[in-house]
Amino acid sequence: MAQKLHFSILLFSLFILSSTSLPFSTKTNKKAIDLWCSRTPYPDVCKNFFNDGQFDPKNLLDIQKTALKIAMERAIRTETLTKALGQKCRNKKERAAWADCLELYQTTILHLNKTFSDHCSNFDIQTWLSSALTNLDTCRAGFVDLGIKDYGVVFPFLANNNITKLISNSLAMNNCSESDEGNTSDEGFPKWVRGGDRRLLQAAEPKADLVVAQDGSGNYKTVQAAVDAAGKRKGSGRFVIRIKKGVYKENVVIKVKNLMLVGDGLRYTIITGSRSVGGGSTTFNSATVAVTGERFIARGITFRNTAGPQNHQAVALRSGADLSVFFRCGFEGYQDTLYAHSQRQFYRECYIYGTIDFIFGNAAVVLQNCMIYARKPMQGQQCVVTAQGRTDPNQNTGISIHNSRVMAADDLKPVIKSVRTYLGRPWKEYSRTVYLQSFMESLVNPAGWLEWSGNFALNTLYYGEFKNYGPGSSTANRVKWKGYRVITSANEAAKFTVGNFIAGNSWLPGTGVPFTAGL
Repeated sequence: MAQKLHFSILLFSLFILSSTSLPFSTKTNKKAIDLWCSRTPYPDVCKNFFNDGQFDPKNLLDIQKTALKIAMERAIRTETLTKALGQKCRNKKERAAWADCLELYQTTILHLNKTFSDHCSNFDIQTWLSSALTNLDTCRAGFVDLGIKDYGVVFPFLANNNITKLISNSLAMNNCSESDEGNTSDEGFPKWVRGGDRRLLQAAEPKADLVVAQDGSGNYKTVQAAVDAAGKRKGSGRFVIRIKKGVYKENVVIKVKNLMLVGDGLRYTIITGSRSVGGGSTTFNSATVAVTGERFIARGITFRNTAGPQNHQAVALRSGADLSVFFRCGFEGYQDTLYAHSQRQFYRECYIYGTIDFIFGNAAVVLQNCMIYARKPMQGQQCVVTAQGRTDPNQNTGISIHNSRVMAADDLKPVIKSVRTYLGRPWKEYSRTVYLQSFMESLVNPAGWLEWSGNFALNTLYYGEFKNYGPGSSTANRVKWKGYRVITSANEAAKFTVGNFIAGNSWLPGTGVPFTAGL
C-alpha cells in the first residue's frame, strides 16, 4: 500500500504542476464563484477557497478540479499526520481505531487520485468520491465502536477537518447520472465483466493458477498465503485461486486486483473467524475476509463469523472492492454479517444469515436472486435485515434487493412470533434501500421498517418497495415516514436495477455470472 500511495502522490503532484486549467489571478470572478458555491452543501467552505484571489476559474469544470485538488492535498496532509501520531495511542483500542484510519485515508487518497484520470466517466467519479466520503466516516466510526469518546484530544485533525465537506461539495458539483445504459453485450450480459471472467465462472473446473488445500495436496495450506503469492505475480491479468473443501480458520485480507477465489461449493469451502467489537476489534477490522482489490470475484465459498450475537458487530465479509462479484456464496454471522462497505458490488444467488443490520454499508450494491435468512437473536432483540449508510444525498450508493427471498432461519422458526423482524433501519441520514419483486415470509413486521433513533433520518431516507409478494409483503400497514414510498412506477423502480444502479451493463458480462439487467 505504501508504494501505491507514494505513486499516487507523485501522480497528483505531476498533475498540479502540469495543469493549465487554473491560472492564478488577483481578479477572481466573485459573483460567478458565489453562484457556483451556493449550489453546494457547504457554500462557505467553497467560497473560502476561491474568494481569496488565488484562482481564476473559467467555468464549473475549473471549480470541480480545484475542489478535488484541495481535498487531495488535505487528505495527504492528514494521512501524514495520522501516521506520525501512531506512537501516541494510549491503549490497544485506540491503536486499533488509529490503524483503521491510516488505511482508510490511504485508500481515500487513491480514490481521489483516480478522479483525475481522463478516461473515467462521471459515474466512475461519483463512485470514487462516494467511497472517499464513506472512508472518512468509517474512520471516525471506529473510535465510536470501541467507546473512545475523547479521540479528538489525541487526533484533533481526524475529529475536525474539512475534507468531508470538500468531498461533499465535489459530489454536488459532479452531479453525475446514476446510470450507464446501452452497454449490454450481444450475449445479454453487462460489459463490466470481461469475456474471460465469464468463461471462468461458467466452467465446472476453472483452471487455477494456485490451489489451497488443508491436506497438503495444493500449493498452499492457507488462503492468505495463496493471496500473498498472487500479489507477487507478474502481470495484472485475472488470477485464479482454487480453495478445496475444508474449514479454513483464518482472517484474510485481499488487496490484489483481478483476483478470483473458487471454492468447492458454499457448503464445503468455508473461511471462518471470530473477531468482533465485543472482542476488541472495530467493526471495520472484525471481518473474517476483507476485500479491497478491484474486480474481485468469489464463487462457491462461505464466509463466516462465529463471534455470536453476544459480541455485537462481527463481520463475515467486508468488501470495498470496486466492480466485485459474489456468485453462489454464503455469508453467515449475527450482527453486521455482510459489510458492503463501498464502491460497486453485485451478489447473485447468495445466502445471507444474520440478526441485526446484517446487510449494511455504503456501497452501490445489488443483491439478486439471493436467500436472506433472519436468525434467532438474543433475548429481547429484534431482527433488522439492512442498515444502509449513505451520508450525503449526492452519493450514488444504496442497497437494492431484487428478486430475492426474506425468510426465517431454522433457529428462528420456533420463536418467530416473539421476535419482530424489519426490512431495514436508517443507519445514516440519507439511508437508501429498496426491495424489488422479492418474496417476504410472514416474519416481516407489518410496519416493515424500524426507526434508528427517534425521528432521525425519517424525512431524508429513501426506502422503497416494488411489487413484492408473500405473506409479509403487504404495504397496507407500513410506516408513514416522508422518506418511505410504495413504488408504483416501473421507471422509478428501474433506477435500482443492475443495469442502472451499478451500471452493470458496462462491467458484469465477462464474469459469466447470470444476471437480469432490468426488472
